[in-house]
Amino acid sequence: MSRVLWACAVLFVASTSLFAQQPSSLTRYEAKLDLLGSAPASAPVPLTQEENLPAKKSVGLAVLYSLLVPGMGELYADGFSSGKYFLIAEGVLWLGYAAVQIHADELRDGARSFAVSHAGVDVSGKDDDFFVDVGNFMTVADYNDKRLRDREPEKLYDPLAGYNWRWDNDASRLTYRDQRISSENMYNNRKFIGAAIVVNHIVSAINAARSVIAYNNAQSDALGNLHLSTRLLGGMEQPHGVLVTVAQGF
Repeated sequence: MSRVLWACAVLFVASTSLFAQQPSSLTRYEAKLDLLGSAPASAPVPLTQEENLPAKKSVGLAVLYSLLVPGMGELYADGFSSGKYFLIAEGVLWLGYAAVQIHADELRDGARSFAVSHAGVDVSGKDDDFFVDVGNFMTVADYNDKRLRDREPEKLYDPLAGYNWRWDNDASRLTYRDQRISSENMYNNRKFIGAAIVVNHIVSAINAARSVIAYNNAQSDALGNLHLSTRLLGGMEQPHGVLVTVAQGF
């Protein structure tokens, strides 16, 4: 009976010592019980202990990184093989946005220069509505007459204050209007590119979260179960001890 109690005690000590250790890839303990003596021949001693596995990563941090810069959350989660495409897309979209902005500015400036040459427009200090009206009416007088007929005197332009124009012919007016509309359409294209940039950030953040979950699951899959084995020393004919082995993989 005393030998059985000693065996239980050794097993308990070995298990307690095992779970008190920090998780590692593999931790193995052995303890030998001398059946012929009155105490364990040796206390549980770790035989091998490999380097600790990396800590689990944060989903929140990965999402934040990708919301700021697409692909960075995946890089944090060791999943840059997919994150690099979001980073490349981000660069392409911003280059496209800049190209559209430059082209739209060129079209707008060209249209206004054309209005200066063919309608005598003073472009300084004018808003977009003024340039729309310039393309819709041959002269400022035609515009003001329309506003008076519509009972909108608050929208009248004062020719003496620089709000004056007169197209040399209707073909020039139509040419200007087409140029102005082209520039406006180009500016509107920026909205679609901006929306694509926002979507790229959001999709990258979602992918980063999935990458972190996959990373953490992979770490969990690396964890082993507790393995307990005993071996009778000396065999059944001449037993003289029990070897207790406790191993746990992480």
